Amino acid sequence: MFNFLCLDFLTKSTRFSYTRAAHFTHLSYHLKTKTPHKPHKPQKHKHPTKILPMPRNLHSILFFFTISLIISQWIVVSSIGVNWGTSASHPLPPDKVVELLKSNGINKVKLFDADPIVLESLSGSGISVIVGIPNSLLRSLSSSKKVSDSWVHDNLTRYFSNGGRTVRIEYIAVGDEPFLQSYGKQFQPFLVGALTNIQIALTKAKLDKKVKVVVPCNSDAFLSESGLPSKGHFRPDLNKTMNQLLTFLSKHQSPFFINIYPFLSIHQNKNTSLDFALFKPTAHSLNDSHRTYKNSFDLSFDTLVTALSKVGFPDIEIVVGQIGWPTDGALNASSSIAQNFMKGLVDHLQSRLGTPLRPRKPPLDMYIFSLLDENQRNITTGNFERHWGVFTFDGQAKYNIDFGQGSRKLMNAQNVEYLPSSWCVVNNNKDVSNVAGSALKACSAADCSALSPGGSCFNITWPGNVSYAFNSYYQLQNQRADSCDFNGLGLITTVDPSVGRCRFAVELRTSASIALEWTPLLWRRLLMLASFYVCLFWLT
Repeated sequence: MFNFLCLDFLTKSTRFSYTRAAHFTHLSYHLKTKTPHKPHKPQKHKHPTKILPMPRNLHSILFFFTISLIISQWIVVSSIGVNWGTSASHPLPPDKVVELLKSNGINKVKLFDADPIVLESLSGSGISVIVGIPNSLLRSLSSSKKVSDSWVHDNLTRYFSNGGRTVRIEYIAVGDEPFLQSYGKQFQPFLVGALTNIQIALTKAKLDKKVKVVVPCNSDAFLSESGLPSKGHFRPDLNKTMNQLLTFLSKHQSPFFINIYPFLSIHQNKNTSLDFALFKPTAHSLNDSHRTYKNSFDLSFDTLVTALSKVGFPDIEIVVGQIGWPTDGALNASSSIAQNFMKGLVDHLQSRLGTPLRPRKPPLDMYIFSLLDENQRNITTGNFERHWGVFTFDGQAKYNIDFGQGSRKLMNAQNVEYLPSSWCVVNNNKDVSNVAGSALKACSAADCSALSPGGSCFNITWPGNVSYAFNSYYQLQNQRADSCDFNGLGLITTVDPSVGRCRFAVELRTSASIALEWTPLLWRRLLMLASFYVCLFWLT
């Protein structure tokens, strides 16, 4: 069939008549001799029109052009971006993060808010951006078009009218997993109203052709009691709202954003196969209606596809808004396992094979969760929540992943500024019989997630684990001398107490340590936030 199409195309493309060829020859002659050109008038011939032989290389050009056209119908090019969260006590400065993104060829980033300092740092970078609207704003945006207008004006409009230093904002993510089952009905009633008002505000600002509105959904929005993708459906409590959302997305040609976490399946169900999650070819496959599933990603993705089909949206584009693997804080959370998962995931995406229900049609885009570790993320789900980063909190690569750089290793953040090389440890010259209480107090405020079972610091001996807790608190407090007191049980040292994989970190010289200086940019940020919330107060 392929050969027939090519031959048919080439045959039709080579029917150049003698008359047309003669016209071009005639025109070429006059161009060379610079004599006046008279249009060639075709004459009647007694003999049939002659067919000129086609130039040899034209056959090759047309052949490869035909192949390109056909292949382009089969292959969907997907992009890999990252989630950039800022739930950290001492976040890596935004300009350093943008340098990190660019040095590793990452050209798409998803944010969880519209922080002006972050957006300013992305200005002129050429990186495509998704800005986020927190769940806490959904009620006010839903109830007031003026609040929505104000949000779009303050957080979008100025980045599209800043000369050449624009921010390439591609999507607005309204809410962050607002259908999450643990939220109940907390945000669901306000979602569609917020979507509608933001869309109206975009239209008023003449940005509706440039920016699309989407909603990131957690994978607990759909399920299959049997575990088979063919039995997938949305949660019954979401049916009405989900239909409204999908109708909105379809009307505006926006994709459906889904967050998929194969690690959570492993963490919550010990009977789940790790090899199946890691794309291992030796994993036991699952058969469903003559379709074979060889990994958990395809299984989850097609369960969603079935759910979408059942409510009348079988062909809507899908973007994976979050997917990743943590490296600490739990069993099976390590850099080596994370690298195996990422390699399997990226290879699968780049193969463009798609899934059994969507062959040769992989997700439109995919955003890795996450770029950096964040030591202040909520750990209700587990201590691993603070260790999703491909990079450590200070921008050092934990493992390699192909963002488009091929076999080249990831580049680390450069010229990172740290607090002095100083740590807080247990003073062994004191009576430490009651030190446990001080350690618990330290961990109640600081990040001790690496001490969890399976964590990188779980196996360090006492009192090393207490020293880890003390140091975490000391760094959180910007190495203030009194923060290492602990009733006289703490001791400040300049000798690094790190042991094996257990890293005793020194925090960054960033927002918490030096950004309290009232710079013009900080004043600008505070004034913008104040203006927005004053507007919010008066208009709601």
